[in-house]
Amino acid sequence: MGVSRRAVLLAGAGTAAATAAVTAAGTALAAGGSVADAVVGAGRSARAEDIGRDDDLSDRYPDERGWVNDRIRRIRALPYEPTPMLEMELPRHLRGSRLLVKNESVHPSGSHKHRLAEALFLNALANGWLVSDSPVVEASSGSTAISEAWFSRLLGIKFVAVVPSGTTTEKKQAILDLGGEIVEATGATISERAQEEARVRHGHFMDQFTYAERAYDWRGDHGMASEILGESDPDWFVMGAGTGGTAASLARYARYTGHRVRVCVTDPENSAFFPGWRDNDRTATAKGSRIEGIGRPKVEPSFLFPLVNRMIRVPDAVSIATMRVAEERLGIAPGGSTGTGLYGALKVLRGLHRRRERGTVVTVLCDSGERYLDTYYSDEWLDQQGIDFRPWVDTVERFFETGRWTPPRSWRKPPTPRGLMWNM
Repeated sequence: MGVSRRAVLLAGAGTAAATAAVTAAGTALAAGGSVADAVVGAGRSARAEDIGRDDDLSDRYPDERGWVNDRIRRIRALPYEPTPMLEMELPRHLRGSRLLVKNESVHPSGSHKHRLAEALFLNALANGWLVSDSPVVEASSGSTAISEAWFSRLLGIKFVAVVPSGTTTEKKQAILDLGGEIVEATGATISERAQEEARVRHGHFMDQFTYAERAYDWRGDHGMASEILGESDPDWFVMGAGTGGTAASLARYARYTGHRVRVCVTDPENSAFFPGWRDNDRTATAKGSRIEGIGRPKVEPSFLFPLVNRMIRVPDAVSIATMRVAEERLGIAPGGSTGTGLYGALKVLRGLHRRRERGTVVTVLCDSGERYLDTYYSDEWLDQQGIDFRPWVDTVERFFETGRWTPPRSWRKPPTPRGLMWNM
C-alpha cells in the first residue's frame, strides 16, 4: 500500500527529510499499522531529522553572570543618604514663599550626575551590555564623565570620556585622576565620536543622552525626586537640562504619587531645547551652550516635551551673575548651571508675588565652582568670551535685598514668548 504525499506533508516533513519520512511511514503500514500511525511515525522521524545543530544554539552572547552580579552588589552596597536642602533667605515682602536649593555637589563624584551614572551602570549591567575586559565610553561635557569614571573605578572597568574641546581643565583632570582616558571632539559630534570609540575598542557606549530617562528608577523612594517632594512639598521645581533625565524623573514621580509640583526647565543661550519645546520640534538645532552641563545643540531623546510645564531662556551673563551672587549668599561656590536654574527660580517667585500667591520653589546646586575656576570664576576668561555679567550682579543682589527686579539699563527686553504660563 502506498503513502500519499498529503500524509507526509501532514506529518510535518520538510524537503530535506522527505525520503526518511516516506520510508518510515511505509515501514509502519507494512507492519499492519493504520494510516494515522504512519503519519505520526513519519512526523516524528521528520522532526528528529529536521532538528540539527544549527537549530539549537546557546552561549551566543557573553553571560558573565558572576561578574555582573558582583558589580551590581558593589553598587547596591554603597551607603544611601539624602543630600542636604539649603534655604536662601528672601526679602521681607516675599516672606511666606520659600526658595530651596538641593545641594548635589556633596556626592562622592561631586555633582548630581552621580545619581545618573549609578542608574546608567545598573541599567547596562542588568541588560547584559557590560562584560569584563571591555571599556565603557561616554560622551559628556564633563560632570557625567567624572561620575562614570568614579563608578568605573569602583567596578574595575576601563573608562573613556569623549568631551568637547572646551571642557574645563579642572574637569578633565578629575577624569584622569579617577583613572579615565580623555578623547576630545567638537561639541556637536561628541556622541558620534563616542559611538565610534566604543566600536573600535569593542566597548559599550553608555549614551547618557538616550538612556537617562530610561535608566532612572523614577518610581523608587531613594532618588532625587522622592527626596525633594518628601522634604519640601514644592509648588515648582526649576532646573537646567543636560539630558532631560532629572526633569523627566521628577515629573514622572510627581504624576505617579499624585503630587501637584510643576516642572520648569531653564535653558541657556544657543541651546536647542527651548525652541524645540516651544515649537514641538524634535529636529530643532542650535550652536550649543557655553554653560557646561546644560543646553544641547540638538534635542536629545531623554528630553520629553510633555513633562515640562514651563521653559525660560536665560542669557549667559545672567547665569554667571546669579552664580556669583549665590556663592556669597550660600557660602558655597556653585557652577554656572546652578546660576541658570537659580535665575529661573527667582523669576517663578516674582511671578507668584505678582499674582499675590505664595509657594515653595526648589532648584539644584548641581556641582561645585571649583571645576570652573579658570572659566566662570575668571573675569578675564568671561571678558574674552564677551559675557558681560557685571551689570547683572547688582540686579540679582538687589532682588535678594528688596524683591525688586531691575534689569541693567543697557539690557533690551526680548519679545514675550508664546504660551499661557509665561506671566507666572
